[in-house]
Amino acid sequence: MNQLRVDLHMHSHCSDGALSPSELMQRASEKGVELIALTDHDTLAGLTEARGEADKLNMAFVSGIELSSRWGKIGVHIVGLGFESTHPAMAELVRKQGERRRCRNQKIGAKLAKIGVQDAYRRARELAGAEPGRPHFAELLVQDGRVPDVSRAFKKYLGSGKSCDIKLLWPPMVEVVDAINGAGGVAVLAHPAKYGLTRTKLRALVADFSAAGGSAMELVSGMQPSGVAENLAAIAAEFGLEASLGSDFHRPGAAWQELGCATHLPEGARAVWHRWQ
Repeated sequence: MNQLRVDLHMHSHCSDGALSPSELMQRASEKGVELIALTDHDTLAGLTEARGEADKLNMAFVSGIELSSRWGKIGVHIVGLGFESTHPAMAELVRKQGERRRCRNQKIGAKLAKIGVQDAYRRARELAGAEPGRPHFAELLVQDGRVPDVSRAFKKYLGSGKSCDIKLLWPPMVEVVDAINGAGGVAVLAHPAKYGLTRTKLRALVADFSAAGGSAMELVSGMQPSGVAENLAAIAAEFGLEASLGSDFHRPGAAWQELGCATHLPEGARAVWHRWQ
């Protein structure tokens, strides 16, 4: 059993979450979380606010980010933990990721304009308070009455292969891992069970991730079926990787992704957070 209540994967409204960084820290504290990382998608914008609030609440805070990358033609997310947030290697990668997202968002806005959704990019930015994510465009479609909910917006317009989908070529996984390591951080393979890979393909991904300098992988991501963590633990051990966990919290109301819900690592797994205790 873990001695600490840990959550090392969550999102604020600085990317595609619903709560502010401060609200997120407050909710996590109420749920009993003691060691925490904010891991917004491709941005460090919420870290200062989150760290300040975590300090007030006496929670141990670790710098975090979830970076988009690709392994071959497959999109893979890499969580960076414990890095120097002002390091040039990290700052440059985040700048490039922001440019990629901005370009994609402008193209999504143009596609939405063709179906009659005007000023979508500007409105999505206002809704997000920063560079928007696809969920913000989905919320616009709900507001405009085109779909009943966000899920339907993705199924009809924004999901893979739909009329307003824009493919984005993210940097190779090794480039992302290099930047995290260069900034003194720990590279963690995020939610490996969610990529829909066969065990053989997953082992190949983990092998390449380890060879690239990756240090850990998430064995637990929110609430997941029995046996998943144990299967992932065996693969992690095979390639000498440490173990991480997190809720992948985005918004209240999803019990399977509630802050602090991921509480136990399989027996024998070496927790990545020994580095910050």
